Amino acid sequence: MSIKNCLHSTVVLFALFSLANTPVFAQVDKDPDYVKGQAAAGVCAGCHGIDGNSTIPTQPNLAGSGWQYTARQLKHFKTGQRDNAVMKGFAANLSDADMKALGVYFAAQKARPVGARDLALAKSAEKLYRAGDAARGIPACAGCHSPSGAGIPGQYPRIGGQHSEYTLTQLTAFKTGTRGKASKEDANPNGKMMMAIAAKLTDAEMKALAEYTAGLAAK
Repeated sequence: MSIKNCLHSTVVLFALFSLANTPVFAQVDKDPDYVKGQAAAGVCAGCHGIDGNSTIPTQPNLAGSGWQYTARQLKHFKTGQRDNAVMKGFAANLSDADMKALGVYFAAQKARPVGARDLALAKSAEKLYRAGDAARGIPACAGCHSPSGAGIPGQYPRIGGQHSEYTLTQLTAFKTGTRGKASKEDANPNGKMMMAIAAKLTDAEMKALAEYTAGLAAK
């Protein structure tokens, strides 16, 4: 092999090695949706934190959530399927592509679980979360949201490490029927399922489950 060819091969190998060892976050940054979402996320920072980790207990953490779930919720706010005047105002001018981009950006952020504050209360919900209550027709929360609360991207949301105040508010909304509604555009089967489950939970159980999930360190 000539010196010229040898040098060329060395350069190619070095380039391939460098590409293979590029940090994942650097590759994510080049994703068009990520870049677009990052640019749009500034308006979300006041409530959800610039990296999707909210410092306001009544506002949800978005970091680490599947992008499909975040985009779907933005769509629900835009159409009024989820009733929240503030979020409806933010979502009003978002296109489907904008919603996906924001979802992709927040999905790539590292979540910082908030942790349970009342360990005894959290512990009281462990059996219900992991095994459900067959006698009352309540399935295990872990079946859809996973034992760690990480959820199943594209299907069921991440709830591990979420603020207990926010989780309790959402469980209450499902129980009262103010969340989980269907529309002509979206039958919302997961919402219907959560309405049926929450209807069987006591207020004390919802509070305990909210505290338990706050303490889960979803990976």
